[in-house]
Amino acid sequence: MATTIGNYFQGGFEPAADRFQKPCFFRAGFIGWGMMMTGWEVFGLVGSAVAAGAINAVAGGGTLLTFPTLLAFGTSPVTANATSTLALVIGTGGSMFGYRQHTKAIMPWLWRFLPVSLLGGLIGSILLTHTSNQTFGKLVPFLIFFATLLFLGQGAFRRFAGSHLAEAGAGKPGHLWGAVCFQFAVAVYGGYFGAGIGILMLATLGFIGMNNIFEMNALKTIMGSLINLMAALWFIVAGLIDWQRAAVMTVGAVAGYYLGSHYSQRIPQARVRQLIMAIGFIISGVTFYQEFVR
Repeated sequence: MATTIGNYFQGGFEPAADRFQKPCFFRAGFIGWGMMMTGWEVFGLVGSAVAAGAINAVAGGGTLLTFPTLLAFGTSPVTANATSTLALVIGTGGSMFGYRQHTKAIMPWLWRFLPVSLLGGLIGSILLTHTSNQTFGKLVPFLIFFATLLFLGQGAFRRFAGSHLAEAGAGKPGHLWGAVCFQFAVAVYGGYFGAGIGILMLATLGFIGMNNIFEMNALKTIMGSLINLMAALWFIVAGLIDWQRAAVMTVGAVAGYYLGSHYSQRIPQARVRQLIMAIGFIISGVTFYQEFVR
C-alpha cells in the first residue's frame, strides 16, 4: 500500500512502493526523474513549501513543515532532510537580497563568522551522509522536539539578543572567541538538521554586543543561508536529493518567501508561531511513537 499522509502514521518512514489512485486530475499524477507523483502529493509539497517560505520570512521555523511533509509522502529521513534544505535555501537567498542595505554595517562581523559557518555547515552535512536512515529516523523525534523548543523560546532569545550586553564586556576577545566557537557548533547542527539555527545565532550576536535587530537579522540570515548552501551543495554531491520533489517544493518556497515578505505586516505572527509549535510537538510525538513505542 502506498505511504501517503493518511497511512504514514500507520506505516512509518518506508518509501511508497506504489501510488494511490484518485479520479480526474489527481489520478493522472506528475511524472519525472523516473517516478510518478500524484496530484495530492504535488499539492501537499507545494503547500508546505509555500507555508514554510512565508513562515521563514516572517518568524522562522519552516523546516518543521517541509521535513515532516516529505516524510509523510514516503521520503526516507536523510533524503527528506537534504531535499528540504535545498528547496528552502533558494528562498533564503531572496531574504539576503532584502537585507542588502545592512551589508556594509555587518561586514566586519561577517568576516569573523564566515569561516566557521562554512566549515561547520560542511561538517554537519558530511555527518548526515554517514548516518543511516534507521539511525537518523530514531534521531528525528528529538531533533524536531529540540527545534520546536527553540521556536517556543524564540521570544526569550530575541529579548536576550537585544539586551545591552556590551555593558557586561561583550565584544572583548574572550567573548568574541566564545561566540565564534558557539557559532561553529550552531553551523554543525545547521548542516546536519538546521531547524532553529536562526534563534541560536541571534543569541550569539547578542552575546558579542550587537543590539540593532535589523543588522542582527541580516547577519543571521546571511550566515544561515551560507550554512544551508554549503550543506545543500554537499547533499547534491552525495546524491541525497530527491530532485523531482525538490523542484516542486522550490517553486512553492520562492512563492512563500515572496508572500511572507510582502504581506508580513498583515500576518498575525502570534498565531503563526502557535501553529508551528503545535505542529512541531505533534510531529515529534507521532515520530517518537513510530520509532520507540509502536
